[in-house]
Parts: sequence; C-alpha cells; structure tokens
Amino acid sequence: MKADLRATTPEHTALSGPSRPRDRGSVRRANLALVLRILRDQGPRSRARIATDTGLPKPTVTSLVAELVQLGLAGEGSTAREGSVGRPGTLVHVDGRNICGIGVEISTSYVHVLALTLNGRTAYEHRSPLAAGAAGADAVLDLTARAVTDCTTALARDGIRPVGLSLAVPGVVDTASGVVAYAPALGWRDVPVTEGLRTRLAPAAALPLAVENDAKLGAVAEYLRAQDTQVHDMVCITGERGIGAGIISDGRLLRGFAGFAGEVGHMPLDPERRPCVCGRRGCWETMVGLDAILRLAADPDDEVHDPAVELELRLAELHARAEAGDARTLEAMSRVADALGLGIALLADLLNPGLVVLGGYFTHIGDLMLDRVREVVRERVIAPDGGGCEVVLSGLGFAAAARGGAQLALDGVYRDPGGMG
Repeated sequence: MKADLRATTPEHTALSGPSRPRDRGSVRRANLALVLRILRDQGPRSRARIATDTGLPKPTVTSLVAELVQLGLAGEGSTAREGSVGRPGTLVHVDGRNICGIGVEISTSYVHVLALTLNGRTAYEHRSPLAAGAAGADAVLDLTARAVTDCTTALARDGIRPVGLSLAVPGVVDTASGVVAYAPALGWRDVPVTEGLRTRLAPAAALPLAVENDAKLGAVAEYLRAQDTQVHDMVCITGERGIGAGIISDGRLLRGFAGFAGEVGHMPLDPERRPCVCGRRGCWETMVGLDAILRLAADPDDEVHDPAVELELRLAELHARAEAGDARTLEAMSRVADALGLGIALLADLLNPGLVVLGGYFTHIGDLMLDRVREVVRERVIAPDGGGCEVVLSGLGFAAAARGGAQLALDGVYRDPGGMG
C-alpha cells in the first residue's frame, strides 16, 4: 500500500501504514484507524468495498463509518456502481475539513508556516523572510513562535482545530529530545528547539510538537504527492544553501542507525576542496548548493546575492539571464548540472531509486539544467539506463518541508481517530 511510510522510532511514527488490531482492548480504535487509512490510501469507496478491503464484517464497517462521520473525519458523497450488478453504493471519503496539522520550516532565509487540513486543503500559509544564520537561535525561535501564534489565531477564527505541530530544520536532529544537534547552515549546535518553542507558544504549547530534518519531511511530502505512481524507492534532494536528502526505501522513510541518514551534502566530491560551512573541505554542497550557483553566476555585489530580495525573485532573475543567453549564467548552470549529476549518480549506484526529486531552488531554475543532469546520471551509473532512475523537478518547491511537517502532524489522527473525540 502506497502510504506505508513509517519512522523507526516510537516517538514520531511518521505516516504509518495500515495495521491490524493486535489486542481485544484496542480493537475498536485500531479498526477505526484501519478504515480511515484505507480511505486515505485508496480513495473514496463504498462500505461494501471497505469491508472487502479490510476483511471486516459489513455491520462493523457500517458502525465504524458512522463513528468517523460523527467525528468529522469522514463524509459521504456520490454513488458509484462497483461491479456489473447490484445497486450503486454511497461512497465514503476522508473529510476532516475542520482539523489540521501545522508544519513549520526554518530555513536559512525564511520561516515558512503551513496548515493542512485532513482532506488536503491548505488552511493557512505564510512565509517570513529571515537571515536565520545571522539572527541566532533565540531570534529565530522568537519569530517562529510569533508566526505559529498568527497561524493558530487565524485557524481559530476559521473554526479549524490544529492537532499537532512539526518543525523542519536543516541539520542533524535528535527527534526524541527535540534538540538540533548540528545545523551548520544556521550556525546551530545543541539547540533545544522543542523546549525553546514550547516556552514561547503559550496556548499552542499543548499541541504535540515534533522536530525533524527538513529533507526527511520534504521526502514525506513528495512521496505522498506521488502516491498514484508505483515508485516506492526515491530520493528527494533539497536545494538551498545546504543540500540534504530524504530517502524512501520500499515505501519507508530511511533514517539509519541513529536517525542521521541523508546528509548527502557533505559527501566529499569537490576536487577543488572549497571550505564548507560544516568546517570541512570539498563537500558536495559547495558544488551544487545555492551559494555555489550564486557565486558562479554573479559578482558579490550583484542583486542576486541580496538576502533582502525574495529568493524566488533572485532565482527568476537568474532564469531570465540564462534564457537571454548570458554566458556567465549559462556556464554556472552547466557546472552545477555536471556536479549535481555526479552526486545523483553516486546515490543511484548506492540506493537504486526509481525516482530522484530535485526540490528547493532547483524547482525554479532546474528546468534549464535537467537534461544535462539526466545525461550525466545515465553516463555515470553502472547499471544500464541509469538503473531505471528518473530525475524530475519537485512540484512543491520550497513548500515541501513545511507540507511534510503538516502531514506528519496529522499522522496521529490516522493512528488513533478515536482520540479525536
């Protein structure tokens, strides 16, 4: 089943797939979760089809659907005939329009807040520009708390109840403690983000709060967005000042032994051994990160380096220069494309993903580099035809991490719908 995407730690079960009841005392809640996940993963269907899909008796399914409708988590709509005979059945679908999860991304250049309802509607979204590395952790958390408070105030005005908050950070995260152990792009070490945010949030502090790596949450969002495909092995590469990857293996988020899998930006691939913000030299992100393409494409006093200008506008300017035939911009994109293809080929040899999704800044100018990236991957990967790896641009762009955070925050509803009462 497509959305069988699970974390490896009990504290933050990320987008758990369908599960069967294990003990008699939890049968009702487990069956509610089973039905709701079926509706999430496979779309609207009749009670009879739900009974077939779950193996539950039809009277039990009828009772469970009634409870989900009463909780506001499911609704009933159109009718459809399933099979060549019999009466059309009323279709049951996920509702939850008045319930949402909040995702927050702290990036090097902004704080992005997004609230997503259970039925997939964006209930609130706002991005605040911020030079996070220069501001310091306390100032960043102050701004984040204000942004979250603005969000919860707007949601309350619209009658929408948040059920959780997930924070995405570009760095190494101890998810159990909510501490960002190391975020070189932000200049953070051992920052207690969960504790710091709770002390600043007042009423919203009662919400379940998770902290996770931004690339991992971006991968959650990209994987769920691609749920109509048959791809269950994919790598989602973030593209901002830092480069990271969220890895989906056999439909599961790959965390590694200590939860740090995906720090691909620090693979030592740069033959020029340029210094990286992590303190090492030769990291891949010095070749393909946002700083790299800006450095290659323009002088330091050029407007594309100005952090006061929205990043999308600066990227649009680079795109326009390339389309106009500016030699320096084209050369910069060519060099980044070659380096990007090199790193992706290495990941393809190691992981054999069916899909590599380029997110972040790549979504704004990657269309001008994509053909060359694909060519390098085909040339470099040892398996024929690149091992079947397809490289595509994200459709979510800079919203992926916040969206994945909102989806993670909603996962508690899918694990225990009865807890919504």
